[in-house]
Order: sequence, then C-alpha cells, then structure tokens
Amino acid sequence: MSLIVVSPLSRIAELAVRYKAREMITLMAEKQDFHRPAVISAERHLKLGMNDITFAGTGDLIAPQERHVLQIIDFARTWDRSAPLLIHCWMGVSRSPAAALIASLAVAPEDDDEALALRLRAASPYATPNARLVEIGDGLLGRNGRLVKAVKGIGRGADADGNAPFALALPPAQDAIP
Repeated sequence: MSLIVVSPLSRIAELAVRYKAREMITLMAEKQDFHRPAVISAERHLKLGMNDITFAGTGDLIAPQERHVLQIIDFARTWDRSAPLLIHCWMGVSRSPAAALIASLAVAPEDDDEALALRLRAASPYATPNARLVEIGDGLLGRNGRLVKAVKGIGRGADADGNAPFALALPPAQDAIP
C-alpha cells in the first residue's frame, strides 16, 4: 500500500530514513532554510515557498497560490509510489496535511473525498489542513466542492505541539482482482 508521510520539519530526516522515502515535498516560508535528508535526491525534492495563511494580501507573507498546487499535483503524478512520499511543513499540521490530500487525489482521483478526509482524521487528530490549499486543490482537481466539504466535515484538529507526524494511506487499487 502506498503511503504519504506527513512530518514537521524537525523530524524529516528520521522519517525519511524510517519509511525509506526517496521523494519529498516541502511547504515552507520563502526564506526558511534547512538541510534536505541525504536519502532524498535534489531532483525528487519539490520546495514550495509559502506561508501558512489562508488569504492573500498580508504584507510580505506569501499565500498558497494556484501555481503551488499545480506543482504539488504534477509532482505527485510523477511519484512512482514504490516508496512513501514525504511531505512536510514547519509543524506538519496545516500546509502539509492539505498537500497530502491534494497529492492523494492527484494519484487516486477515484477516491471518495469524505473517505479520504476521514482517513486523514484517523491518522492524525491534530491535522487542520490549510483551507486555501484545500480550496485551490478542490478546484484544480475538479472535485466540485467535495474536498472542501469533506475537510470542513472533519473539523479543526486538536491543538498540537508540532511533533505529531503521521502516515496517510492511499486507497487500495480499484482494479485489483480479489
């Protein structure tokens, strides 16, 4: 079963090694720097500069944009799924869970939005996916409001200290023969 591992920045090296991840998506503020885990090649590391905000027009902060979400979708669709995809932001609570939902639907568009949101909540009681990323992803993936509604349905996650990584399973292959 394919997995998307969601992590805070502080645990990316540990989780990359533990899960044998070879590909990673980073969603961090533009000027925040860090060391990419050695097991992740530079060619399979997508680094997106954005802040964890839900609306544009906030001074020097960069709100998630359509171009960011298109890059998540394109990167996910080139993920070979032979190893988990690692997605992280600063705390692993808002931007990276939203990106995990988007990436999951990019590779498994037949998945039910509500079932996906419930899997996310079961995997993490703390996740509160960034509403702007979810809304943009919903539109670009042609979900017709279903993803937005499903994420609203699971509500805000519990308060977190930024040390609660989790793994989100992709749905089983729909064409598997029992």
